[in-house]
Amino acid sequence: MSSEPLIEIKDLRFSYGNREVLKGLNLSIPQGKVVAILGSSGCGKTTLMRLIGGQLQPAGGQVKVAGEVVHTLGNDDLYKLRRKMGMMFQAGGLFSDLSVFDNVAFPIREHTDLPEAMIRDLVLMKLHAVGLRGAQQLMTGELSGGMQRRVALARAVALDPMLTMYDEPFAGLDPISLDVIANIIRRLSDALGLTSIVVTYDIAESLKIVDYAYFIDNGVVVAEGPAKEMQTSDHPFVHQFVHGEEDGPVRFHYPARDLAVDLGLA
Repeated sequence: MSSEPLIEIKDLRFSYGNREVLKGLNLSIPQGKVVAILGSSGCGKTTLMRLIGGQLQPAGGQVKVAGEVVHTLGNDDLYKLRRKMGMMFQAGGLFSDLSVFDNVAFPIREHTDLPEAMIRDLVLMKLHAVGLRGAQQLMTGELSGGMQRRVALARAVALDPMLTMYDEPFAGLDPISLDVIANIIRRLSDALGLTSIVVTYDIAESLKIVDYAYFIDNGVVVAEGPAKEMQTSDHPFVHQFVHGEEDGPVRFHYPARDLAVDLGLA
């Protein structure tokens, strides 16, 4: 395994109109590790993944993937880089008019000239890895939410990418499905030697499977460290998130005038 990080992000800045989302974010992701990007909804986690994939352009700073500064690449080079990335979308992103088999086969057919016999073998191996080889001919609408996520996982790693990104992979899942998905992410990453980024607000589940975690708040990294250390951290932000506390650096109430003023009592 190379000692060079696969992803280097320096002083990254991004805004949606006048709303500044990322305000000088810095982080580094080593090759072959599973890393969590954690924070509350709206803190910029999904935006960060889009910047890594080149779907968005930064307002400042840079994102470097495999030695290449993403936002400086032309269309052809960006396309080549994206072929080395796998993505599991927040809602699965499966094609509803395709079977389970064809959903997983889609990126292989799209990006390679492999014969159908080889594509079949690859798809069956990926589906077997997520426990759904027997469901290959089902349509996605016939699957439970947890099964759909597993198909999305198989599709994300169909091309054995160097980097796989998971956007809120645990959202909306029952406890059993959630635990299954988490364990599959870890097993696939280890078996294929992938570098994996898990972007989520599910702190407890992600810290069970990742090697390292970054916590984002107010557009910057406010804490980072090995997963085991983060579980027992006394950092106020990390402690609030790990223990799901209402009071802490992240406020439950959006800034507003005193309630008594709004009710005309003061």
